[in-house]
Amino acid sequence: MKDMKYLIALLAVAGIVVSTMALRVHYMDPALAPPCAVTEKFDCGTVNHSRFAVFPPRTFDEDPKAGSHIPVAMLGIAGYAVIGVLALMGRWWFVFEFAQIGFLFAAFLSYIEAYVLQKWCIYCLWSQGIIVSILLLTIATLILRRRQKRPA
Repeated sequence: MKDMKYLIALLAVAGIVVSTMALRVHYMDPALAPPCAVTEKFDCGTVNHSRFAVFPPRTFDEDPKAGSHIPVAMLGIAGYAVIGVLALMGRWWFVFEFAQIGFLFAAFLSYIEAYVLQKWCIYCLWSQGIIVSILLLTIATLILRRRQKRPA
């Protein structure tokens, strides 16, 4: 059980690394080819420079440089950091809640990639896998803790 918090914290660190890589692409010059532009369908440059790469999303007539928008990758870095700290503290219900929020947010962004942009970001897919792993491990931890607390 004690090792689970370290595993989830390690996954959170991996999530921070992946989100940082996506943030680097976000701030890259759109004219340059990002290192993750693999095929026509897998192009993280297109995804990270889209109007959906910031929160709240930009409107169609808004100047890309204007407004106070937070890059989605920055939200990912902050979210993974909070999950990692909460896991190390053993605050499992909070880890579970943040992992749920992260999963739903990542699932919505995957929907945007699949059906609106029709391009995929490799970093985003890695992040989706990491948050799913964190969520499943947290659920398993909560179930195991509950079983251990039951009287025999």
